[in-house]
Amino acid sequence: MSDAAQPSAAEVRAAADAVKAALDRHLEAVERRTGDDDPAVYDAFNALAAAAEAYDERLYDRYDEVTPFEIPGADDSLPPYTGPEEPNALSVLIRRDYAVVEPQRLLAQAQRIADLDPEADESAEEDRAAAVVGTSVHAALGVLFGEYEPDEIASRHKEFGLEEGDSTLWVSAADELPEPGEWLSTPFDHADPQRVVCRFDVSAVFDEEELGDEDDLPGAP
Repeated sequence: MSDAAQPSAAEVRAAADAVKAALDRHLEAVERRTGDDDPAVYDAFNALAAAAEAYDERLYDRYDEVTPFEIPGADDSLPPYTGPEEPNALSVLIRRDYAVVEPQRLLAQAQRIADLDPEADESAEEDRAAAVVGTSVHAALGVLFGEYEPDEIASRHKEFGLEEGDSTLWVSAADELPEPGEWLSTPFDHADPQRVVCRFDVSAVFDEEELGDEDDLPGAP
């Protein structure tokens, strides 16, 4: 980008002030909301997202710096939303990928969990733990995910010998909750992209794309 096309320092400051004002408006809307589907909250959310995106762009163009904000884009490869305007129920669909990069660390952590199992018979605890874990990564993963919530594993993945891959979270609208047990046999077969209210993706490819853009800038090595 040429110097002539860059925003001025004053424009960057004005964009920052717009973010601050949008934050105040969003908080006020949340504090005064009349229900879960208060349109004022949605409007304030969208205004905050737009202000943050504008500030991020001006900050980068002027100073070659970025913010930690992640604004869901409109081109997230989802089709147009066709679900209910006021959903009465929702499904949260989460996928997280991991690579097992340190199997021995994973096995050791799973062994520790099995050894501490209070339901194990003391006389047979050693044999039981060996049978449950042993040298099997398959068994170790069952022990690990049986002991910890997925969010805790995500925050502590390195402790368990895992490396993060891509992850995504979809919030999908529904007309009503299914009957108990209705979809348990095929939990992921009925995800309808046209009913996704919002989604949040995390991937190393985003970082690679940013690095690629920087490489195209004049003066980049």
